[in-house]
Amino acid sequence: MADASSRRDFLKVSALGLGAMGAHPSALAANAWPLPANSQASDISIWVTGGEKRFASGTPIHWQEAVKRNTGEVVEVDPAKRHQEILGFGAAFTDSSCYMFNQLAGPTRDALFHELFRPSEMGLNVCRTCIGSSDCSASPYTYDSGSEDRQLARFAIDHDREYILPMLRQARQVNPDLFLFSSPWSPPGWMKWNLSLLGGSMNRNYLPDYARYLVKFLQAYESEGVPVQAITTQNEVDTDQHGQMPACVWAQEAEVEFVGDYLGPMLEKEKLATKIWLVDHNYSLWGRAVCELQDRDVRRYANGIAWHCYSGTADMIDQVHDAFPDAAMHFTEGGGLITDRDHMEDWAKWAAVFGAALRHWCRSVTAWNLALDENGGPKIGPYPCCPLVTVDSRTRELGRTGLYWALSHYARKIRRGAVRIGSHTQARDLEHVAVQNPDGERILVLANSGAERNVQVRQGESSATVVLPQNSVATLAWK
Repeated sequence: MADASSRRDFLKVSALGLGAMGAHPSALAANAWPLPANSQASDISIWVTGGEKRFASGTPIHWQEAVKRNTGEVVEVDPAKRHQEILGFGAAFTDSSCYMFNQLAGPTRDALFHELFRPSEMGLNVCRTCIGSSDCSASPYTYDSGSEDRQLARFAIDHDREYILPMLRQARQVNPDLFLFSSPWSPPGWMKWNLSLLGGSMNRNYLPDYARYLVKFLQAYESEGVPVQAITTQNEVDTDQHGQMPACVWAQEAEVEFVGDYLGPMLEKEKLATKIWLVDHNYSLWGRAVCELQDRDVRRYANGIAWHCYSGTADMIDQVHDAFPDAAMHFTEGGGLITDRDHMEDWAKWAAVFGAALRHWCRSVTAWNLALDENGGPKIGPYPCCPLVTVDSRTRELGRTGLYWALSHYARKIRRGAVRIGSHTQARDLEHVAVQNPDGERILVLANSGAERNVQVRQGESSATVVLPQNSVATLAWK
């Protein structure tokens, strides 16, 4: 998790900055219609969150012949332009999230997991786990005894057997297609120069030992019936969080050496199919991503880049994609603070963040914590994070935040294997992303961070007018 000042700066500018970023770099050409009229297109189904509505189904919208004039309140969808394939959407099974799930009565948890993971419901299918403790943990822990053990003779995942692994197994029972990726916040303290989980930097003398540590984690999870499909080398590689929480700084050359000389070869030797994703931090580190992918050994073993949104803008991903178009991009963390006054209604802000990530080549979107208590805990670090779902620590009452509703507008209607298609606009404060599902259904998500407006959606020579309330998100679907 990024430090509080950068997170707050990000939240202040996100509504304006991402809306402006949504504009296509070239003006929409008047009378330019790349597709023929589609008189057979179905009516548009629509779901809206805004005001008192929460993913509420609206009256179907009819297609009409488009008025061929250029206007800023237009979103043009071009199915002929096909981009990346979508893997899915989700959030993080942190220690704290699993702890809060474990506090729920069985029937309540069953109903919540049905809502979150069942493919016919929200259908979350790409989720993150933590390798050892993060800032969102009930207590600090690793999988060793805390003292130097280069043979890892005392390695054990006993901590995770109490409530983390049971929650992961239950989620995968509800959704067998759940894709898990795992991230470490810190190596064991004895592998770092400060000999602590909190802050500090990696001691490169222990790179081979740490590679074995991560491989043993993957093997242990697989033996528990919870295989992990991808791993990132370090959460937020360039911050030690001022020593306030589990964290570790990795020099760029250390990450290159670790992946190319140790972790990659060891995964290969142990015949583990787990993918490696690099960086796992902010868009502003796009230069680091390019440099790491330029290393031949890294490229042999690492197939993707993991991004956070707290610094920089999503269009910075384009620099990496242009240099390495076969590298997979994934949005692996985004979330605000539960102390933010609008955290229950900031759905347009977060929907804009997610839409921008998708429009700039990300194949998946994973928000931060799935569940925390009403104070953003339990936690080790100083940041009271905002989850998808709040669990009252006394009454166990559930609440659904703006982050939850933002993610719903993507996860409930975009299927794994969907392909992003072209979408363009000149409108400000209006983020957009369009995909085509494997069954041919087209989905357009619109995040309106501005005032109420009428937006014309155009496809070929057909158009439809959509009314977007102030601070709203709309998901449109048609065939």
